[in-house]
Amino acid sequence: MQAHYQKLLENIGEDPLREGLRQTPERASKAFQYLTHGYTQNFNDLINGAIFESDNSELVIVKNIEMYSLCEHHLLPFFGQCYVGYLPNGKILGLSKIARIVDYHARRLQVQERLTLDIATSLESVTGARCVAVVIEAQHLCMMMRGVCKQNASMTTSVMLGELKREATAKQEFLHLVK
Repeated sequence: MQAHYQKLLENIGEDPLREGLRQTPERASKAFQYLTHGYTQNFNDLINGAIFESDNSELVIVKNIEMYSLCEHHLLPFFGQCYVGYLPNGKILGLSKIARIVDYHARRLQVQERLTLDIATSLESVTGARCVAVVIEAQHLCMMMRGVCKQNASMTTSVMLGELKREATAKQEFLHLVK
């Protein structure tokens, strides 16, 4: 990967041997590997058995989970907040595991629409929840720094699975609580 970054620097007209760039291929490689480490993680290791029996039958919501990802079309970052909710069906998931599921999927080349669905289906599969909801609000540097250059634009995506998809009251409760 370092050789490719060196070639990239050369192709844009830079001298990769000048003082400020000498270690850039190495640093950029490490950064890119970190930003895409979702590919190297094992989902079961991530959950680590943190699924617990519970009689809770009310919504569990985790708000304001910051997330960072890379747009698969331009390799530029998009970032924002993720809101996750689920209605347990006899099992709850350790709190930190919800944020880890968000990172697991965000640390890959993504589009926001698929990221939202990936998080929801993973949470549903690991908990067997009666319903799952995920909302992501994000800003995309591919829209802010290039192309249309709209600095204040953001994108909101949502996925509702199970009862939240079918029952308007439950859906409204989730949306009200995440505001």
